Amino acid sequence: MKIYVVQPNDTVDSISRQQNAGLASLIEVNQLTPPYRLAVGQALLLTGNDSPDILPPDRPGAVLRSGYAYPFISAQVLSETLNHLTELAVFSYGFTDSGGLIPPALDDQWMTANAVSRGVLPTLTLTPLDSDGRFNNTLVSSLVRSPSAQRRLITGLASVMLEKGYQAVNIDFEYILGEDRDAYTAFVAYTTYALNILGYQVSVALAPKYSDDQQGLLYEGMDYAGLGAAANWVVLMTYEWGYTYGPPMAVAPLNQVRRVVEYALTKIPAGRISLGIPNYGYDWPLPYTRGTTKARTLSNLEAVQTAVFYGVPILFDETAKSPYFRYWHYGVQHEVWFEDVRSWLEKFRLVREYKLKGFTVWQIMNLFRSGWVLSDFFF
Repeated sequence: MKIYVVQPNDTVDSISRQQNAGLASLIEVNQLTPPYRLAVGQALLLTGNDSPDILPPDRPGAVLRSGYAYPFISAQVLSETLNHLTELAVFSYGFTDSGGLIPPALDDQWMTANAVSRGVLPTLTLTPLDSDGRFNNTLVSSLVRSPSAQRRLITGLASVMLEKGYQAVNIDFEYILGEDRDAYTAFVAYTTYALNILGYQVSVALAPKYSDDQQGLLYEGMDYAGLGAAANWVVLMTYEWGYTYGPPMAVAPLNQVRRVVEYALTKIPAGRISLGIPNYGYDWPLPYTRGTTKARTLSNLEAVQTAVFYGVPILFDETAKSPYFRYWHYGVQHEVWFEDVRSWLEKFRLVREYKLKGFTVWQIMNLFRSGWVLSDFFF
C-alpha cells in the first residue's frame, strides 16, 4: 500500500508503470472516471492489486470502525461501505418533551437488516432535533429534568430496537445548557444501565473540548469524565473547525484534533474513545465576511474533481495535515478544504498512537473508497 502524490505531466498510465501499480485498481480504488484527468498534488492510494475485488472484507474486532448515515443513503453506497464497518449508526431518532420517541421520516429498517446480514452492529442514533432540524436544548432540559419522560423514552427505545433489529444506541445531544450538565450525565448513566440489562450497548457523542472549564454552549454541558464513565464508550466529534459559516480552514486540523484527544485521555480510558473523522469538505467564496459568507459542503471526491476542472494544484497543509486549494469562478476566488487519504492516514495514526477504541465517520453518505480501503490496510 502506498500513497502517491500526482506530479506535473503524470497520467494514470505513467503512474501505473512507474509505481508498479495495477491500472485497474488505481482507477477503481480512487474513483477515477474517464478521461482520467488528474490534479497536481492529488493523493492517490496505490494497492498494487489489479483484481476487480480490491480487498476482502477485513473487520478485526479490536478496532471500532463506525459511520453515521441517514436513511436516504444510496443502497449501493451503503452496501459497499458496510464491507469496511463494524458499526452503522442510523441518523436519527428524535423525541418529544414528554419522552415520546420520533422515528426518522423515511424507513430505516432496511438499513438495520443490511447491517445485521453483514455482521455490522446497527446503532440507533438519538438526537434532540426540532422540526427545523436543529439541536434544541429546550428538549434536552425537559428530558433530563423529568424522570417520567426518561422512563417513557427508554421504554420506547427498547421497543423500537427489538422491532427493527437495532443492537446499540448512540446519544448525540449538542448545545446542552451548563445547568443541565449533571442531569444530562445522570440521564446517560440511567439509559446505559437500563439498556445494558437488555443486552444493548450505549455510546455518547462529545463536543471537542480542550479543558474542563471551556466556555461556550457546545462545551459547558459536556462532562467528559462523567459521560465517559456513564456510557459504554464515547465518540469525540473532532470536526467542524472549518464549518459553513466560519472562516476557511481545515474541517479537522490534526493539531486541534490531537489537543482534544489528549484532554479526553485525562478523563476517559483510551479503550472507550472513538475518534470522529469527517468525510466531507467546504468551499468558501472569498473574501470571507463573518455573518455573510456561507460555505458550500462538498464530498472529498467532488473537491478533487473541482481542482481538476479548474486546473489548479492541490496543496497540503503540514500543520493541519489537510489538503486545500484555491480557484477562480466568475471573478470570485474560492478556497476549498477537504479530506483525502493523507489526512485520513494521519487520523488513523492518532488512533493507533493512543490505542483508542477506533474511529467514527461523519458521515458515510458519499462514498470515499480509497479512505475505506486504506482503513482495511491500516487496521
